[in-house]
Amino acid sequence: MATFLGNIRYVAWTGIALALIFLLSYAVVGQGRGLTDYNVIQAFLRWSHVLVGIMWIGHLYYFNFTQIPNVPKIPEEHRGPAISKVIAPAALYWFRHGAALTLVTGILLAWNQGYLIEAFTLGLSEGFATTKHVFIGIGMWLATIMFINVWFVIWPNQQRALNIDDRFPDLTKEARAGHARTAMLFSRTNTLLSAPMLIAMTGAQTLG
Repeated sequence: MATFLGNIRYVAWTGIALALIFLLSYAVVGQGRGLTDYNVIQAFLRWSHVLVGIMWIGHLYYFNFTQIPNVPKIPEEHRGPAISKVIAPAALYWFRHGAALTLVTGILLAWNQGYLIEAFTLGLSEGFATTKHVFIGIGMWLATIMFINVWFVIWPNQQRALNIDDRFPDLTKEARAGHARTAMLFSRTNTLLSAPMLIAMTGAQTLG
């Protein structure tokens, strides 16, 4: 058991497998639904969306509440390459791919429910007939802006600040600091947007 729990890949894939078995047991065996049933697909997409969303926002909060405030407290000579060459690149990998998968599964979820256009137009395409579509549309646009920030601002600037994969070895210390600050400011922007984004997503389901 210690060997199993010591390997995060074993733990993660087993957890995902158990979740899917539980979903299928409940939906197919317990309720007699087929795999292509609308509600089964909807349940799978919603679970996937929440799962990868936790990965994304979890890392966003890790950066902003743990790493960024505390790394400067460590004497520079003691930081070494552990953070810049190991921890941060790994966290950024899950951070940016979590963002991409959250956006994709969210779009699929809205498409499967039949309100993708209505939400992205903030209800304009239906004459603002459904308040829920306006509300969740705001959340979808906030998530889209956050995704753009991750992939097109935070990630490129972090690549330069940390010289990830040794692609920017000639940048000066001052230039790296500038890129790090830009990445931090946009990461803080995403932290700011995350709370209203989440209330729009969850509120639309419970208040709409």
